[in-house]
Amino acid sequence: MGVWLDELSEVVTGATLSLVVSELRLEETELVTLGTKEAELELEEPPQLVKANPSRATGNNNLVFINFPSGPSIAGFVTIKPKEKCQSLSFAFKQSPLLFFSFRLYTSRMQPKAITVQSLYADFASKKDITKSNPVYLEGWVHTNRDNGSIGFIELNDGTCFKAIQIVYDSAIGDYAKVAHILTGAAIAVKGEIRLTPAMKQPFEVHASAITILGDVDPDYPLQKKFHTMEYLRDIAYLRPRTNTFTALYRVRSVLAMAIHEFFQGKGFIYVHTPEITANDAEGAGQVFTVTTDAKDPINDFYGRRASLTVSGQLHVEAFAMAFRDVYTFGPTFRAEKSNTPRHASEFWMIEPEIAFADLDDDMALMEETIKFCIRYVLDHCPDEMAFFNTFIDKGLLEKLNHVLNTPFTHMEYTEGIKLLQEAVKNGHKFDNSNIEWGMDLQSEHERYLTEEIVKGPMFLIDYPKEIKAFYMRENDDGKTVAACDCLVPGEGEIIGGSQREERYDVLKAKMDKIGNTKGLEWYLNLRKYGGCIHSGFGIGFDRLLMYITGVANIRDTEPYPRTSSNLKY
Repeated sequence: MGVWLDELSEVVTGATLSLVVSELRLEETELVTLGTKEAELELEEPPQLVKANPSRATGNNNLVFINFPSGPSIAGFVTIKPKEKCQSLSFAFKQSPLLFFSFRLYTSRMQPKAITVQSLYADFASKKDITKSNPVYLEGWVHTNRDNGSIGFIELNDGTCFKAIQIVYDSAIGDYAKVAHILTGAAIAVKGEIRLTPAMKQPFEVHASAITILGDVDPDYPLQKKFHTMEYLRDIAYLRPRTNTFTALYRVRSVLAMAIHEFFQGKGFIYVHTPEITANDAEGAGQVFTVTTDAKDPINDFYGRRASLTVSGQLHVEAFAMAFRDVYTFGPTFRAEKSNTPRHASEFWMIEPEIAFADLDDDMALMEETIKFCIRYVLDHCPDEMAFFNTFIDKGLLEKLNHVLNTPFTHMEYTEGIKLLQEAVKNGHKFDNSNIEWGMDLQSEHERYLTEEIVKGPMFLIDYPKEIKAFYMRENDDGKTVAACDCLVPGEGEIIGGSQREERYDVLKAKMDKIGNTKGLEWYLNLRKYGGCIHSGFGIGFDRLLMYITGVANIRDTEPYPRTSSNLKY
């Protein structure tokens, strides 16, 4: 990275210079290299550079002196062309009649290295003396700027953590009026001194000696210091990550995704990238997005057959379970369902593990372990964000999550659940749908009643009627139900769905022939012929899991750029 030679004293302040030092000896008419060393010199103060005029003897060469306040003075000749950047400067000075040293300096940065807000809080939490870092240089965005006439306060966030840092400035800064008028959202650089403030709300602050605007902001900036509704923020999705709620939400989303990978990788699972373009719709619901380059003839288009965006990676990842035993896929899925509920989106992420040599009990044990690991991981890694959600989004959030962490998951058969719901109706409980009968697909209100009022904790509802579940679920011996389960939690209802997969070739083929999806899925059937075994799996809607963990009520807010019916602004 080059620098302007005449700006060297400004550019390399706080930088590290790499020096290549060669020891030379003059032998008769030749300079012989005796050795070369490399060293780094960190500049605590800017070097002073003096450039002499070209001499007749040196032509275009300028005599350059660089004086380091805490180091050597170096002089040498360097060729300079107008507005040309120099990647290196070569110098030499004579130490004795026969001994020379040559220096080559490389600048490793063109600007001071900024310290991050996250590192300051981390060092402070580990009892380090952060004032030893003075003077500090920070870069970030103005969250608020409050001018009290002779002193001002900027709340600065640099994106490295949820917490902001307070910048204090006064008339000694030189351009107080200009700084006092810096608007919310502007990008700035701050140089100053850390001051500990144990008696204040924040444990430390930075007293600025210089504030520079790196990126100004127009007065019509849509985010001001006032309450903004979720609906308003959805309309400016490209800016909402800068608000407290979405800063916290998307950091937790990132951490939760990491939790998924750490959990399964730590248990030896293989991560499989299943295709986004497919020829099947997995559960047979038919709500798929067609992929085509020819709307008039999508069937005979690019792939020579109808293609669609995947609604699930399960069928593809099952094949890998027959080779690697324990596998999972985690990626985007799509469903062309025109639903405008707070729980539905047309693009969403799914976590789908499959485990070989495992029945439904093994499956449910893995589900419980997965959910508890994810909750604990987020609580451990995002304490500030979770405290924010507990205070401003869902006041009972932490209590709810800790209850799930500390409670064993109860198992209840679907048939028993139906009886309990029918008894509730008889006893006067009002549901939106009070026509409770065996064979119905339970709604969220029914699920929540079972988990909140009956079990009063997390639970698995198992052995559903086969008519309301997918074709690949293993049929139980009673001929009426399948080895399926839904994991229900207080405050949400269903959060995971899973099942033992049908491993019997003849049984699965008969079911597929009946619904008419055998053609094109012969390979899926063949998994049962070629070394098949009992196996199970489940699916977690990642965005819904994020809703549950953060208390955010609408899936449109958990996704950075939500995709829903009649909504494709970004």
